[in-house]
Amino acid sequence: MDRSLLSEQALGAIRRAIVAGELAPGEAVKDVELAARMGLSRTPVREALARLADEGLIETKPHSYTRVTPLDARAVRDAHAVVQAMHGLATRLAVPVLTAGHLADMRAANTRFAAAIGSGALMDAIDLDDAFHDVLVRACGNTAVAATIRRYTPLLHRAIHLYLGSPLGRDSAPMHERIIAACADGDAGLAAGLAERNWATLSVLLEKSVPLEKKEKP
Repeated sequence: MDRSLLSEQALGAIRRAIVAGELAPGEAVKDVELAARMGLSRTPVREALARLADEGLIETKPHSYTRVTPLDARAVRDAHAVVQAMHGLATRLAVPVLTAGHLADMRAANTRFAAAIGSGALMDAIDLDDAFHDVLVRACGNTAVAATIRRYTPLLHRAIHLYLGSPLGRDSAPMHERIIAACADGDAGLAAGLAERNWATLSVLLEKSVPLEKKEKP
């Protein structure tokens, strides 16, 4: 298999393990052990860990440790504020140029998202939630907005996993439907406001004693 594909395979597997809590916050990770577990060589695993460090999910101190980043409440809240605002902007910019195809993609993603929530397939639900919002991000055509969302969203995935697994998560698909309706009506202001409100619901969980640990000093 092509090396880049192996790196993507390792990236996806390790990221999902972190988000789902299979690799716990603060847990040490070793490329040799991860490579053996996944049946890969160390090179794609090392590349994956480097990319996860860029996403804020892995941290490394040379000659000392490589570990899953402890959940830093302030960092998560800071990232959340940025991502929420960027999705509102992306939606506002996207609505005037949305096509029937875009709306169909949003509906399809949300239907599958609702099914994933209903079956408890939370990792799939996260991917489908990203897919739903990504229709608007791609349609808006603003590369700075898209890059900012890509940069900070991975830091939120562990909190989103907790959110979607809570009773609050049941409201997400209906909220998506309201966003779609506003987009279909061409109401950019309403759609943007609903998109920001959709992301704001995550802050409710962040403020209700979500087990986000203060970052520990090594």
